[in-house]
Amino acid sequence: MKTIKTVSIYLILVLTYSVYAQDMNEGFQYLENGNYQKATVFFKNILQEHPENKTAQICYGRAIGLNDKPAEALELFSELLNTYPNDFEVKLNYAEALLWNSKFKDAKTFYHSLVSENANNFSALLGYANTLSNLKEYEQALVYVDRALVVSPNNPGAMVSKKYIYLGHAYQEQQLQNYKISEVLLQTNLELFPKDKTILLNLANLYFIWDKIDKAEVVLHVLGENPDHTLESLNGLALASHLKGNDKEALQLSTESFKTLSNQTETQLRNHTTERHIQALIWNGKYKNAEILINDLLETHQNENWVLALRATLHVYKSQFKKSLLDYNTILENDSTSFDGNLGKANNLKALGRFNEAYEAAEKTLQIYNNQKDALAFINQLNATFTPSIETRAAYTFDNGDNSAYYVNTTINVPFSTNLQVFGNYNFRSTENSVTNNSASSNDFSLGVSYQLIPQIIFKGSAGLTDAQTQENNYTQFLTKLSLQFKPFRLQSTELGYHREIQTFNADLLEREILQNHFYLNHNLSTNFNLGWFTQLMYTTQNDGNQRTLLFTSLYYNLLKKPALKVGFNYQHIGFKDQLPAIYFSPKHFNAGEIFVNLIKDENTSKPKSWFYELTAATGKQFINSYTGQTTYRFQGKLGYKLSQRSLINVYGLHSNIASATAAGFTFTEVGIRFKWLVFEKPLFKN
Repeated sequence: MKTIKTVSIYLILVLTYSVYAQDMNEGFQYLENGNYQKATVFFKNILQEHPENKTAQICYGRAIGLNDKPAEALELFSELLNTYPNDFEVKLNYAEALLWNSKFKDAKTFYHSLVSENANNFSALLGYANTLSNLKEYEQALVYVDRALVVSPNNPGAMVSKKYIYLGHAYQEQQLQNYKISEVLLQTNLELFPKDKTILLNLANLYFIWDKIDKAEVVLHVLGENPDHTLESLNGLALASHLKGNDKEALQLSTESFKTLSNQTETQLRNHTTERHIQALIWNGKYKNAEILINDLLETHQNENWVLALRATLHVYKSQFKKSLLDYNTILENDSTSFDGNLGKANNLKALGRFNEAYEAAEKTLQIYNNQKDALAFINQLNATFTPSIETRAAYTFDNGDNSAYYVNTTINVPFSTNLQVFGNYNFRSTENSVTNNSASSNDFSLGVSYQLIPQIIFKGSAGLTDAQTQENNYTQFLTKLSLQFKPFRLQSTELGYHREIQTFNADLLEREILQNHFYLNHNLSTNFNLGWFTQLMYTTQNDGNQRTLLFTSLYYNLLKKPALKVGFNYQHIGFKDQLPAIYFSPKHFNAGEIFVNLIKDENTSKPKSWFYELTAATGKQFINSYTGQTTYRFQGKLGYKLSQRSLINVYGLHSNIASATAAGFTFTEVGIRFKWLVFEKPLFKN
C-alpha cells in the first residue's frame, strides 16, 4: 500500500522573500516543476554568493531532500532550526525532512507541537495527517486532513492525501480480515473520487480476497468503462473467470488484452498483461505456448522476479517441483521479502514431502505479511494434515441373497511429528441371513504407525486381532497390514503392500474362518494433458488352500477441475485356482469392463460452512467363465457438509450388481454416515 512521505505542496510559496527573491524565481520554478537536480545547482550557486540567505538555504534543503539526499536535508534544516528556533517556516521544513527520512515517530511529535502552535496552518495540518497515515493511525489522519481542507477547501494535495489515507485504512482492515469495514472505506473513497482507477482496483482485490468474485467482476466492468483502463479491466476479469473455474474464458479475456499491447503501452501495464496471459495459458494446460513466452521474457528481463515466478508456476503445474523450488530460491536471493517467493517455496516444499521446511517458509511469509490470508490458509491445511483426528462411520448393507449387515468403524490418528503418526482402529460388524437364520459378528482391533522414512517414501504398518462369534464357531485371528508408499518418478505414485484379513462379508463366510493373505501393487500415473492411469495387481492365498489373482486397471480423463469431472474405462480380471461356487464366488475366469463418469467437489478443499459431494455412475459388461456376458451397473454417491475447519459430516450410498461383490446375479446396496473431527486446533507438536 502506498504511503505518503511528503507534504504535497511547496512551502516556499509562502516564504518571506529576501532582497534576492527576484533573482530566485528561476529556482522556484525548478522546484515547482520537480526538476530537483537543476534546483540543487541553482540554489547552491546562490548560497556561494549569499551563504546567509535563509530562503536560499530552505530551497536548497528542499532540493537535495527531494533529490534522494534526505539525510543531508535533515542535517541542514536542523542547523537552520538552531539558528532560527522560532521561525515557523523553518520548523515546517524540518518536520517535512523528518518525513523524508522516515522518522515518523519524531515527525508525529514535532508536527503535534506545530499544530498546537498554529491550529490553522494548512501545511502543519496536512503534514501531521500524512505523518499519522505513515504510522497507520488512519482515523486520526482523516481528522487532520479534513481540518486542512477546511483551511484550504478542495486543495489538490490534501485531496490526494485523503485518498491514500482511505486506501491505507482499507488495506489495514483487509489485513485484519475486517472485509466489510474495508469495503465501506473504499466505497466512501469512491464517492470522493468517482471511478478512480486505484480505488477500483483495490476494491476488486478486496472482493477477490473476500471470495466475492461476482462483486469483483462488477467493479472491473466499471473500471473498463474508461477506455484508458481497458487492459486493467480485462486482466482482472481473466483472474475472476479463473477463480470461478472458467479457465477457457480466462484465456479468451487475457488473449484479448495481450493482443492490444503495443510499444506505446506503459511498461508496468505491459508486463502485467503479459503475466496474466501466461498464467491463463498455464491454467489451460497450454504449457508449450507459456514456455515460449517465458523464454522470450527471460531474454529481456533476465533474473527479474515476476518472470521467475511465472516459470516457477509453470514447473508446479507440470509437477516439476524441484525445478520450481530452484526458481523460488532465486527469487528470494533477489528479494528475501518476496511474497511469491516465500509462499511459493512453502507450497513446493510441501509437494516434495519436506513438511517442516514448508512450515518454516509459510511462517516466514506471515512474519513479513502479517495475517496474510493465503499464508494462513496454507498453514491451516498443513495443520489439518497433522492434527489428531477421530473418524467414525456407520453403515447398513443388504443384497438380494437375503444377507444384511451393519457395522461401525472408528479410526483415531495421532501425529507426533510431520514424520511419525500413530493410529488405532476399531471395527464392529454384525451380519445375518434372513432365510437361513445364520448370524455372526466380529470385533476388530488394531494399532499402527506411519513413518516418513525420507521425503516421498512412507512406511505404514498395523497389527491387531479379530474376535469372531458365529453360531458354530468362535475364534480369534491375527490381522496385519504393511505397505510402502513412494514416488518413483515424477507424476507417478506406487504402493507395495501385504494385508492379512478375515472374510467377513456374510455370516456363512465369517463362520468358515477363511483367512486371506493379499500381496498387492498399486500404481498411479498422471500426465500433464489430463489423462490418468491406475493399476492394481493382487495375489491372494487363503487358508482353505485356494488362491486368487486380480488385475484392476482404470484409464481416465479429467474434463473439469472445479468441480472435478472425469470419465474413464475400468477393466477387472479375477481368477481362482479352485472353483468352490457352493461356498463363495470363485470363478476360474471373471472379466468385467465398464465406462464411468465421476463428479467430485473435494471435501479437503471445501471451505467451512459449505457442501461437498461425489457422484459416480458406471455401466458395462461382465463375463463369468464361458457364460454369456451380463450387463452391469454401479452407482455411488456422497453428500456432506463441512461444519467448521475442524469437523465434517456426510452420508453416502452404493448400489451395484457387479458379481465380484459376492456372487453372480447379486445386487448389493450400502448406505452409511460418516463424521470426522480434528480433536485440537493444531498439531500436538505445534502446542
